[in-house]
Amino acid sequence: MFEQLSGRMSKVFEGLSRGERLSEGDVTEAMREVRLAMLEADVALPVVRSFVSKVKERAVGGEVLDGVSPGQAVAKIVNDALIEALGGAGAVPLNLSAPAPIPYLLVGLQGAGKTTTAGKLALRLASRERKKVLLASLDVQRPAAQLQLQQIAEQVGGRTNGLVASLPIEQGQGPVDIARRALDAGRREGFDIVILDTAGRLAIDEALMDEVRQVRDVAKPVETLLVVDAMTGQDAVNTAQSFKDQIGLTGVIMSRMDGDARGGAALSMKAVTGEPIKFTGSGEKMDALEEFHPERVAGRILGLGDVAGLVEKASEQLDQEEGERVAKRMLAGKFDLNDYVSQINQINRLGSISGILGMLPGMGKLKDKLAGKDLDTSIFNRHKAIISSMTAQERSTPEIIKASRKKRIALGSGTSVPEVNRLLKQFSEMSTMMKRLNKMGGLTGLMRGMGGAGGLGDMFKGMGGPGGRPPFG
Repeated sequence: MFEQLSGRMSKVFEGLSRGERLSEGDVTEAMREVRLAMLEADVALPVVRSFVSKVKERAVGGEVLDGVSPGQAVAKIVNDALIEALGGAGAVPLNLSAPAPIPYLLVGLQGAGKTTTAGKLALRLASRERKKVLLASLDVQRPAAQLQLQQIAEQVGGRTNGLVASLPIEQGQGPVDIARRALDAGRREGFDIVILDTAGRLAIDEALMDEVRQVRDVAKPVETLLVVDAMTGQDAVNTAQSFKDQIGLTGVIMSRMDGDARGGAALSMKAVTGEPIKFTGSGEKMDALEEFHPERVAGRILGLGDVAGLVEKASEQLDQEEGERVAKRMLAGKFDLNDYVSQINQINRLGSISGILGMLPGMGKLKDKLAGKDLDTSIFNRHKAIISSMTAQERSTPEIIKASRKKRIALGSGTSVPEVNRLLKQFSEMSTMMKRLNKMGGLTGLMRGMGGAGGLGDMFKGMGGPGGRPPFG
């Protein structure tokens, strides 16, 4: 989401001249570019003015430490100002200390993703906090809205050993009556949290606000969370301001943060509304809800990466035991196509390759260089299709796959014989590398041999596609 802004920011800092002190001219020129970059990213004008003024005041005349360029010095000041604009260091947690059942109220416009977000939030609370959660749809306007939430609750409940459930649907009840019934059920059935998913409209109107106010007065929510679509830019900020003024909010959840919007809504939200962004959603999967850490977002904007976020994501998504099992087989020279599929599944759990690169420091330029080269996991999915068309014997001993078998595999997987050949060639080279590694004494030997034949360079070269392209498509 912040790629365009990140690219512009990096060029600004690289363009600053070297010197022992930051001159006013250097800073003024840099801030002019920062201002333009933020406006292009759809950041609210008052926020841009305040941000630029704050950075300029801190930067002009500031001494540059030995070994630190003026660009790096300004980047540090900008980083601190970005963290402040985004809400300050650290995520803002949900209130979990109120008496049970704790009512959470989700509000927002139609299409912002409230119902899906309700399920994601329930999954997070159940799996991480071990809370028993009741979901209740108050949306009597949209056809099948209550049924949709019921289906989501069943899906999430199955993943959490029944810690998540939905309020039984009763036709003819209004939002206020449903809210009362949900809270009563929460008390009687021992739920820790009740999430009330309200109806939305295509635009803010008095009928919507009146309905939400009535529910709020009955439920007395501990958290009133606004779900906004990050793709709508400044409209998301305007929506947040309206709900805050008329209903009152405790936080914001921004959905569709994986889209190609310019990121201005996230940068403007806290400054304009005074309310923190508590979570961000990216994708339709139920586990695609993350805490909002301003310092991590600032780091990604400035090309510093988000290593902490990547480690956290990996610890949650990857199967450590399976990874260790495959690693042992690789080092023992017993790596086969079944193990390769296991590794593909691990990679897919982390999301797109471009998304992973975006979380690594200094990888923004590499992403730009690889633009247009299918930097995603689609090639891995094609490999899985090819391998799934093989017999068990072929997967464990791929060297037996000759011309007639290749034709059958290509036909069964909907691919071509050249694609089958490329997969087998890459796998053969990978296996050879693993055997060399084992003979060289494992990882210690690899470190000694990195510069010569059989080193890392040869491995990645072997894994590349035609013309030395990376193995991502």
